[in-house]
Amino acid sequence: MSTSPNSFQALLRLLRYARGYRRRIVAATTCSIINKLFDIAPEILIGVAIDVVVNQEASFVARLGFESAQEQIFILAVLTFFIWAGESLFEYLYKILWRNLAQRLQADLRLDTYEHAQRLDMAFFEAKSSGQLVATMNDDVNQLERFLDGGANALIQVGVTVVAVGAVFFVISPLIALLAFTPIPLIIWGAFFFQRKAGPLYADVREKVGDLASRLANNLAGIATIKSFTSEAREAERLRAASEAYVEANRRAIRVSSAFIPVIRMAILAGFLATFTVGGMLALRGDLNVGAYGVLVFLTQRLLWPLTGLAEVIDLFERAMASTRRILDLLAVPVTVRDNHGRPLRGPVRGEVSFEGVGFRYASSGVGVADVSLHVPAGNTLALVGATGSGKSTLVKLLLRFYDPAAGHIRIDGQPIDAVSLNSLRQAIGLVSQDVYLFEGTVRDNIAYGRPEASETEVVEAARTAEAWEFILALPQGLDTPVGERGVRLSGGQRQRLSLARALLKDPPILVLDEATSAVDNETEAAIQRSLAKIGHGRTVIMIAHRLSTIVHADEIVVIEGGRVTERGTHAELLERGGRYAAQWQVQTGALAAGEVAL
Repeated sequence: MSTSPNSFQALLRLLRYARGYRRRIVAATTCSIINKLFDIAPEILIGVAIDVVVNQEASFVARLGFESAQEQIFILAVLTFFIWAGESLFEYLYKILWRNLAQRLQADLRLDTYEHAQRLDMAFFEAKSSGQLVATMNDDVNQLERFLDGGANALIQVGVTVVAVGAVFFVISPLIALLAFTPIPLIIWGAFFFQRKAGPLYADVREKVGDLASRLANNLAGIATIKSFTSEAREAERLRAASEAYVEANRRAIRVSSAFIPVIRMAILAGFLATFTVGGMLALRGDLNVGAYGVLVFLTQRLLWPLTGLAEVIDLFERAMASTRRILDLLAVPVTVRDNHGRPLRGPVRGEVSFEGVGFRYASSGVGVADVSLHVPAGNTLALVGATGSGKSTLVKLLLRFYDPAAGHIRIDGQPIDAVSLNSLRQAIGLVSQDVYLFEGTVRDNIAYGRPEASETEVVEAARTAEAWEFILALPQGLDTPVGERGVRLSGGQRQRLSLARALLKDPPILVLDEATSAVDNETEAAIQRSLAKIGHGRTVIMIAHRLSTIVHADEIVVIEGGRVTERGTHAELLERGGRYAAQWQVQTGALAAGEVAL
């Protein structure tokens, strides 16, 4: 269970992260302190003014050299003007400084968490929902911003008030100071008590926010499936349940935080009554100056009443620290796929690929590959076939270093891929996958995604080579036609051709096709095959396919079963061998529909 030290640990972690903002924090804190000192001063001046009216030539101000009462009042008026002007100036400054700090820090935090998440391996994203990550990078960062906008200044000013007013009290009357400060330990204890109660409750609130965001993101992404199964009512009910869980988590936190103010209000009343009563008796007996009594009465309110706002500030603080823990915990996730920034692949890259005794298992499922050794000479085509889950796509992910192998090595042109920069490695590889992802934007934006600086001539040529130009010309705005979120305005075949054009414009020496034609119609498949015939010359191509008709011309075909290589050879050699590949070829070219049983 979370306790108050956890929140302060989160604050210390945040301050360590914010080392680069130290000057801004010091400047904002200084302005908050000066503003509060100016804010307290008018109450003191009121007491001094009462002293002037009552004692006139014998007043405190008279002892400073201003003998007439009129002169003393004039001096107090001038001081009041400058104090109010100073308070207004420093209020403006601290608001500007804290708000700008909040904006800058939240922007940098969001960018840092996103950039860090980009460096994490794919296992992290498989274990973490996108909704939780979006909630952390957006809602949690915004929660911290809200605290810095107002809560940080409020905490500082409460502390300054206690110290400054306490000093004035002890100078005027140590007895009344003790009476006025008696409730403060109770208030502080109450603050920490409610903080300990609220800490885990707000951590639960942040978790429920992530769950709700995840549910919304998944449902909106899968809206076509929801409609096709007429499950709108069921999904609305599931969303209602997630929303109610969030409401209930907030309700529990609010119930605890709301109880703080009534309790503290009574403690404050006790301190005020003590000052009011005892100070009045001392003033009546002549043991306390009337002006000093006025100062004490006004300052008691200035001291104690702001503490009622401590509950709201602590509420904001706890919410912010719960969010801070989630943000910094994400930043603390270790990067397992290390990037050797300063060591690019030696060029020009020819495209020779070697897998040497490669082994890897997914932590979540235990499946993967074991002792896989393959060699693809530069410019050759390798085809990988096998049942779903046999490990074909795993080899591609290892080649791109989405994961690092647990055993063995992968080399390109003889260079270990874990010894070169990720940028140069992935620049050398073009990936066209079965699950095409198009970004919201235009057709042009998506084709040029890997080379934003490409000319229109190069974009058009890539589209022509991928046999996408004909359908692009038929679109309402041609290359400038918006594709919609994830490319929803295009057909599956059109998206696949744009994906191929995107990879071609990148012009990589190694092209990886992961089931690139499995989800398209025969016409689109034929078009893509014609494209591949053009672009395969002089380029290393690694193909993953279920349709064996698409790989008959590969230089080598490798059959993978259970994560191991079981057969290898050319199409003719594998048919002559009469093994698993030959049996599947008979199925796909026989009476059964192609793909009904798949390798």
